[in-house]
Amino acid sequence: MSSRELVVLGTASQVPTRQRNHNGYVLRWDREGILFDPGEGSQRQMLHAGVAAHDLTRICVTHFHGDHSLGLAGVIQRINLDRVPHPVTAHYPVSGQRYFDRLRYATAYHETADLREEPVTADGPLAVTAAFTLSAVRLSHPVESYGYRLTEPDGRRLLPDRLAAHGITGPDIGRLQREGVLRGVTLAEVSEPRPGQSFAFVMDTRLCPGVHTLAAGCDLLVIESTFLDEDARLAADHGHLTAGQAAAVARDAAVRHLVLTHFSQRYPDPAPFTTEARAAGFQGDLTVAEDMTRIPFPKRR
Repeated sequence: MSSRELVVLGTASQVPTRQRNHNGYVLRWDREGILFDPGEGSQRQMLHAGVAAHDLTRICVTHFHGDHSLGLAGVIQRINLDRVPHPVTAHYPVSGQRYFDRLRYATAYHETADLREEPVTADGPLAVTAAFTLSAVRLSHPVESYGYRLTEPDGRRLLPDRLAAHGITGPDIGRLQREGVLRGVTLAEVSEPRPGQSFAFVMDTRLCPGVHTLAAGCDLLVIESTFLDEDARLAADHGHLTAGQAAAVARDAAVRHLVLTHFSQRYPDPAPFTTEARAAGFQGDLTVAEDMTRIPFPKRR
């Protein structure tokens, strides 16, 4: 299994269908497991997808409409039931604090886990670690909504043949990485640049600057395409994107792999979403998501 992959739990918008559960997405990123927008039924979808409560380290909610948050109650209780031993951090718009509280304590249960609430108050970083930065950017929807982006810092890839040529082996490799120079040999002499990877999650929104900010140069972009282009007026009225709009954003942002999701029940056939995305000029890898889809991260540039 890839150490970095997207697991799709559900792909429906407001109303689930026989084929599509409410939203839910798990990003596996090395030792992180981030659950995005757990709609109703997410706990059961996790079971089908082989995602355990122990895998989760963060929960990110874009906004508090039901198809993006009603699954919180069950997931949070499962985290406690399974006695997840590590902290799990929850991010969500601070304006929805009362909804988060209601969902967290929707019924009686015994709290055993360390669930840390870190609501989003403005655009900017939410977590900065050596491995990644998680940021939030405001979107345009009838209720306050934020998209999320995970960005890995650029690094360097060690080259075994150059290490061998300089006689650097074993613990000395780690020392060179930490200190940058060893016995007159610099890290740059035995390595090459390794661009960091990036992931963006864009849900319910009209076209707005935040969409472009989140998508810029992304390796993997998950973005809503609730409507087809023929219903663009309806999309704008309700604060959503069309397949063509989402694909155009990905095209202009040089996205490598585009994942369209969050489909209205009015479209039983997913084929037109592919057609419209390609017609918009997006030439990269394209996935029109289905429930239980697993999407590995693109290889490094």
